[in-house]
Amino acid sequence: MKLDLVDPELRRSVARMPRLPIRGKWGRHVVRALVRRRGPGSPAEGVDITGIDQGQGIRVYTPAGGGSGAALLWVHGGGYIIGDAVQDDAFCSATAQELGILVVSANYRLAPEHPFPAALDDAFAAWEWLQKSAGSLGVDLERVAVGGASAGAGLAACLVQRLHDAGGAQPVGQWLFSPMLDDRTAARRELDQAQHRVWNNAANRTGWGAYLGAEPGGPQTPDHAVAARRADLSGLPPAWIGVGDIDLFTDECRTYADRLRDAGVDCTFDLVPGAPHGFEAWAPDTRIARELLGRSRTWLDARLTGSAPAVPGEA
Repeated sequence: MKLDLVDPELRRSVARMPRLPIRGKWGRHVVRALVRRRGPGSPAEGVDITGIDQGQGIRVYTPAGGGSGAALLWVHGGGYIIGDAVQDDAFCSATAQELGILVVSANYRLAPEHPFPAALDDAFAAWEWLQKSAGSLGVDLERVAVGGASAGAGLAACLVQRLHDAGGAQPVGQWLFSPMLDDRTAARRELDQAQHRVWNNAANRTGWGAYLGAEPGGPQTPDHAVAARRADLSGLPPAWIGVGDIDLFTDECRTYADRLRDAGVDCTFDLVPGAPHGFEAWAPDTRIARELLGRSRTWLDARLTGSAPAVPGEA
């Protein structure tokens, strides 16, 4: 993909971005180790970060004063094969600080060592932990949202579907940054030629193949494995989906947003010109990243405070 398609603010960072050695076992281990050492940016001041030894472990971000009672369950990205909750310390603490909410970041087992449903089971376990710990955390169970980035946003979308089918407590919204929603994108070999910046279709095929334990794009996938494969999207909570217009996932995100709306689900689709995959995470101080984060947090705040306008079919 030509560099001149990228927003000028992002070009230097994109040009310097190396390809991640994720296809081989040792390459993945190296990348995982580097991610666990540090994430982009510094955590926001005044936010307490606590690690909880719960299965794979989760991280809790508590703003000064304990927060308003609202909470977000966040799921990190990494194509299902790399990544760690610590990589989002700056993002999660800034969200906790700005909105005055508790943020719980879920770690999960990675593929190919742990294919589906391991990651989703871990995200579900984090949701259950948050539900059981709500009293001690000062969380109002009717003011909890689920969100994530990239593969984590795909997991968040699948978690929302699983929670809907299970009944019981439901999130008030799904907050999805560049979600990895559809394995059938990886099967489209013609997309390889585009060489999308940051995350291309060859990497996408590696991630989906590792997670599903099979070639992506097959005739069937297990329930809750691939968010876009679900036929009936009705009854799901309101969604915000943000993605760049030169992201590999642009089309699948737009299609999923349209399908949510067609099913009667309130969905905001935020398309950012000139933005490649995950730009708000690796270039958070740029103008377009700040503006996207501002719009997204305004949406989330409205959902968590109950100030969002009602839409048909919502209580």
